[in-house]
Amino acid sequence: MDVIFFLLPLALALGGVFVALFLRAAGQGQFDDLDDPPQRILEED
Repeated sequence: MDVIFFLLPLALALGGVFVALFLRAAGQGQFDDLDDPPQRILEED
């Protein structure tokens, strides 16, 4: 039972860190479209 009091906050904190890192990366444009810019170079206007 003592392990739960240690692991539950640890898991919640680790999950919060990953959510914060994901939101930071999404806000900085890490997950923007990477397929269209190289294809646009090859297409003629």
